[in-house]
Amino acid sequence: MTTTDTPTTASGPVWDWAAGHGPVTGALSATTGAFALATTGAATGMPPNWALAVGAAGAIGHTISTFRERLSARTASLRASSWLLGAGWTTWAMTSGPLTWAAIGSLAALGVGIGTAARSTALYEDARELELIALADRQVSAELQAERRTLAAEWVERVQRVCNVTLTVLAIEKWPTGTGFTIDAELPGATTYDQIARDSARLSADARLPHGCTVAATPGIHQGRVLIDVSTVNVLAGEIPYPADYSRLSIHTGLPWGVRSDGREVLTYLREQCALVVGPTGSGKTNMVHNIISGFARAEDILTFVIDLNAGSAGLPWVRPALNATSNNGTETRPGIDWLASTPEEAALMLDAAIRIGKHRKVVYQDLMARENTDLLPISAQIPQIMILIDEGAEILMSNDPQMRKLADKILEVIRQLRAMGIRTVLTALGATGAVLGNLMIRREAKARVCLTGGEVEGMDLGKIFPGARGLKPEQAPFQGAGFIGTPESAPGLFKSWRILPQQIADIVHATSERHPRLDDASVKVAGPAYVRRWDTTRIAWMNTTTVTEAPAAPASDEQPMRSGGLNLSALRDAPAAASPGSDEDALAAKFMAQIDAQFGTTTESGPEADGEPEQAHGLNLSAFRNEQQDSEARQAALTVLLAAGAEGTGASAIARALADTHGTTRQTIAGWLKEWAEDGTAVRIGTGTKTRYVHHRHAPTQD
Repeated sequence: MTTTDTPTTASGPVWDWAAGHGPVTGALSATTGAFALATTGAATGMPPNWALAVGAAGAIGHTISTFRERLSARTASLRASSWLLGAGWTTWAMTSGPLTWAAIGSLAALGVGIGTAARSTALYEDARELELIALADRQVSAELQAERRTLAAEWVERVQRVCNVTLTVLAIEKWPTGTGFTIDAELPGATTYDQIARDSARLSADARLPHGCTVAATPGIHQGRVLIDVSTVNVLAGEIPYPADYSRLSIHTGLPWGVRSDGREVLTYLREQCALVVGPTGSGKTNMVHNIISGFARAEDILTFVIDLNAGSAGLPWVRPALNATSNNGTETRPGIDWLASTPEEAALMLDAAIRIGKHRKVVYQDLMARENTDLLPISAQIPQIMILIDEGAEILMSNDPQMRKLADKILEVIRQLRAMGIRTVLTALGATGAVLGNLMIRREAKARVCLTGGEVEGMDLGKIFPGARGLKPEQAPFQGAGFIGTPESAPGLFKSWRILPQQIADIVHATSERHPRLDDASVKVAGPAYVRRWDTTRIAWMNTTTVTEAPAAPASDEQPMRSGGLNLSALRDAPAAASPGSDEDALAAKFMAQIDAQFGTTTESGPEADGEPEQAHGLNLSAFRNEQQDSEARQAALTVLLAAGAEGTGASAIARALADTHGTTRQTIAGWLKEWAEDGTAVRIGTGTKTRYVHHRHAPTQD
């Protein structure tokens, strides 16, 4: 039989035996102890002088301990006198009898006196301690004030000498990071802050600041005030790793893109703004792109589209962890971005879908905006913002290639028309030149601007990317990942982007997978098959060619010839090789597509028929031209029509009519597909006979 402890409810006062004595309990303890000793001593014939000796020893011991605790002489006197008075009463009571009214009355008077004196002494000690703390604070403040007065005098004289402006310093604030300070000063007469800002480089040189440290003048609380930020420690030289904090972000609360020279995070607000990132080769622009995507991935109300016509390299690190996730630990992992385009054709599909989504949102969400009393679409996890990051997008806008010109027109249409509907862009460019920044639409809409210099001077016209800013020079940020950033909320100034490595990108993808929102149903319907099928095997096959494996060992016999070197393109393999044990990329792609099927309503490519071996063709066996591939595309198109039908559902005849012009699939074939989908749960069959219809499982009514 086991017993369990049950809590008991205590009644009456709760005693804290570890607590020290207060004025009342201390007096009671002293008087009751003296009375007990006197009574016992009188009854047993104890020599009275013993009590006096004990009292003297206690007085000496408490006096020594009081001074060790650095308490006041008043406390020492109280403790010593309490011991001596108590010992004196005990000695007298043992001689004359402790049970007389005179003895008891004098003991009570002694206890009241000790308690009163103890209370007074405790108040005195509290006041004395507060005074000592205040004195220390005054000493620190005096030292700081002396240092600030010295700094103020130094900088008043420096600004007068370099800028010919006489300042009146009102305050100096030290930065919490210890890397500099800010001077708040009043300007004389009609002087403006930019008269100091344009001489910031000369002020930095006059102050003998280290390389990477600057003097930046910005407007104060009104036009007659100036704030002068002086950085004294170079925080831009070394790498600053991306923070390990992957906490939840939002488009409304700002996205961190790096740190200022004073150690503060730089936040960008992109609900209504586009962004422009400029950086030559070797300046850390690609790393900055990953910083930006990491902020998007951490946000609960942002979907990221990436266009990188340079083999999709900007987005691949955010997709590959999802391709490999199921083979690692079996957990579901979604890509860190929602769509990746590496070719002009895929980019055109993406931009067309974004334009259709934006225009449809203008109509379908009118009631929501009226209810919220706003002319901006309320962005949330249910209706996410779409951020389209276009690597080297500024170069696309200035290209003369006809195909690039079509993409440029679509990009400008997104920038120009879809701000209110929550679709914005982030463009990158290789240089801050007039050719890149000549487009008025970029200059007007891209209000969040970054220029990574990496010490590069050629093509870094900071006056064009930050018009009106004074004193900015590329030489101030000669380090990789360092540059200048300016937003409508903060004046242009030095900053450093975090260093983010591939392994940390994978960590962020896994940590934020469950946080990514899904495109709202209204937008999915109008986005069409281009969006729904964006993760089809045929659309992402090029991603699997990025896996580099070790060269195979020499063949053991002539029956196993070694394949020739080069890229291992699945489209160039023989058909039987797809089922070989060494085709890891195909296995990963199949697992990834199974995950995408469950999330986005797509389906995997149908495999080869088992009735017989396909005929081996001479030359290249391009999988893109197989009959199985054509059947798979028709099957995917049919599933897309079923998904687009929504909760109303559809039937085999309607799907056959929809595919008649593009695939020509018969009604009987589609009816067979619908039956398969109903059996495996992809679709739900509703009704019987001529009223039979099929509804995709995403739109099927829930079962109680």
